[in-house]
Amino acid sequence: MKRIGIIGVGEIGRAIVEGLYYRGDDAPEVFLSPRGARTAAELSERYQGVRVCPGNQAVVDHSEIVIIAVRRQHRHEALAGLAVADEKIVINVMAGVGNDDLRRTLATEAQLVRAIPLPAIRERRSVTVTCPSHPVTDSFFERLGGALPVADETAFDVFSALTGTLTTHYSYLAALTTWAVGHGIASDDADNYVRGLFQEVGRALSDKNRTLRQLAADHETPKGSNERVRTTWFTPANSEALTQALDGLLADLAG
Repeated sequence: MKRIGIIGVGEIGRAIVEGLYYRGDDAPEVFLSPRGARTAAELSERYQGVRVCPGNQAVVDHSEIVIIAVRRQHRHEALAGLAVADEKIVINVMAGVGNDDLRRTLATEAQLVRAIPLPAIRERRSVTVTCPSHPVTDSFFERLGGALPVADETAFDVFSALTGTLTTHYSYLAALTTWAVGHGIASDDADNYVRGLFQEVGRALSDKNRTLRQLAADHETPKGSNERVRTTWFTPANSEALTQALDGLLADLAG
């Protein structure tokens, strides 16, 4: 595919463009909607093959693959009146918006594929869940770090719910930093140490020969510090609360 259109140029739209141009190798033409004007203008200035279109219909008309990345609550306003030819491929990255819903909005017979691209695709380091599997879209995301096709939208929603834990992780790290500052550590020192500590954890995740539980066990000694914090803070009640939060989010996404 040589022409990609993106409607909704927020964090994920930006990451897709940056991933396509990450190594400067045979990047396609990219056509951006005027939504997210500042980001779109910045990307068009940085990359020669990126253009900002006057409207969303122009994005569709110029593109072979159309990526819809607007917020769910804005989709009807953003997509109203769009004419999408049946030969187009539409990638739906809106959380909680199923393909049947999007097809009704667009009134098209074009191939629709849901996807969950994550910000790390800007460096081609993140696998993207897709549904249904499609050779063109799976190849597109393989280029950006990998594709993980799933059988149906029920499974897709489970993966979508998992993405809702990202900012909780960052907030957990911020809470650790705040605790250290409360005990007299300089804010910059605490921040640098926590970042370094968990960057190392991130690197360990690349070892796919060990399960996540094995990685946890390998970083823990009996009656040691890690075991103490895990067993006194991440209790069964804490784990159940997380399960309930994810179940509630999953129900909303599926509904």
